[in-house]
Amino acid sequence: MKNSIFLLWLFLAVQSLGNLSYGQELNADSLWKHTRKNVIRYNLSSALLFGVEKTFILGYERVLSPHRSMSINFGKIALPRVLDISTDSFSLNKGGTNKGVNASIDYRFYLSSENKHLAPHGVYIGPWYSYNSFTRENGWNYTSSGTQNTATTETKMNIHSLGFELGYQFILWKRLALDFVTIGPGFGFYNVKAKFDSDLTEAQKEQLRQALGDVITQKFPGMDIVFEGEEIQANGRMNTTSLGFRYIIHIGFNF
Repeated sequence: MKNSIFLLWLFLAVQSLGNLSYGQELNADSLWKHTRKNVIRYNLSSALLFGVEKTFILGYERVLSPHRSMSINFGKIALPRVLDISTDSFSLNKGGTNKGVNASIDYRFYLSSENKHLAPHGVYIGPWYSYNSFTRENGWNYTSSGTQNTATTETKMNIHSLGFELGYQFILWKRLALDFVTIGPGFGFYNVKAKFDSDLTEAQKEQLRQALGDVITQKFPGMDIVFEGEEIQANGRMNTTSLGFRYIIHIGFNF
C-alpha cells in the first residue's frame, strides 16, 4: 500500500514538473512575441577616440529568436589631425584631405543560462567582422640647399578584422540601450598604399616614406605595435597581419 502511494505521488510530481516546464516554454515564447526586436544605435567609443567631428557610425540590431540577433554598423571615420611630423628635409603642412569609412557585422548569442531577460538584453557572445578604410592626402614643404619646394602624398590604409566577442547590453526604462563589447580579440589584416609626386628623387621618396610611417604610427591607436619593425616599401606598400582587439560602447534606442 505504501509503495502504491509513493508511486502515485511520484507520478503526480513528474506530471507537475512537466506542466511547469511546458508552461515556462509557453511563457518564454509569449514574452518573446511581445519583445521589442530592434535596436538602432550610435558608436560612442569611436567618436570619443577619433573625434566627434570626423566620426559618425550608426548601427542596427535585429533580434532573430529569444536568444539570437544580428547587427550591422556603418559610417564615416577619419584619423585624428597630425600636429607635427618632419624629417631633415620635409615638414608636414596643415590641412589636407582626411576621410574614411567603417563597416562591421556581428552575430550574437545571448546566453540563456546567464540571462533572466530575452534578447537583446543581457550577456552575449559571437563572431564579428569589421572593415576600415582611411585615406589621407597631405602637403609637405621640402627644403634643400636653401631652396624650398612642395610635395604631396596620398595614403590609403585598409584594415580587415575578424574575431570573437563577449559583451553585455542593458535595456533601461524599456527603451534605452547601452551596449558594451568588453572582450573582442581577433586578427587584423593591414594594407597600406602610398603615392608620391612623380618628380621626387628616390632619396626624397625614402624620407617621405619614413615621415608617412610616423603619421600612421603616431595618430592611429595601436599602430605603433602593429607596424613595429615594418616599413613602407619602395613601391609605396606596407602589409602585415597582427592580433587585434575590439572594444566598443554603443548607445541606442530599443523599439
